[in-house]
Amino acid sequence: MNDKELAMLLSDKELVEKRIESYIQKKALFLRQKDRREIEGHISKAMHNLEFIPEISSRFGDWKLVVCYYASYHMALALALDRGYSSKSHDATLCVLIKHYFKVISADEIKMLNEAWLDNEDILFYAQSKNEREKASYSTRIAFESSGIEEIKLKTILFVNKAKEILKG
Repeated sequence: MNDKELAMLLSDKELVEKRIESYIQKKALFLRQKDRREIEGHISKAMHNLEFIPEISSRFGDWKLVVCYYASYHMALALALDRGYSSKSHDATLCVLIKHYFKVISADEIKMLNEAWLDNEDILFYAQSKNEREKASYSTRIAFESSGIEEIKLKTILFVNKAKEILKG
């Protein structure tokens, strides 16, 4: 998903609904009951991935990006399942996050609800992380800047922790 498409989704709730319906029809997204054990399994897998990142040599920055993304993706799957969705598509999962966890709110509301909603930066990070993972997985590039990898790692940790807080509520 490119930046323009993401911006459209963030500003058009009807488009998000249409996409979700389309993913359901295509059997890439399923409605289902919340499953606390599966949610905990996704959280556990995300934490496992985070623990692995320091073990990966700096020579393998592409794999660090992949592991960062999958830590975030498992948390996104947990958030989706908490709202009654099971996903087989990264973009469908993103649409569920936008529908259920993204809200355009005022500055005062941001202060009160900072941990209850995913903000614009969280959604953008998740999409950026997916794009970086795709580059790391599918391009022929091996070397990635360590500063960029470190930034994504820190944002991954923040995203995972924020999602854990949301799921506690």
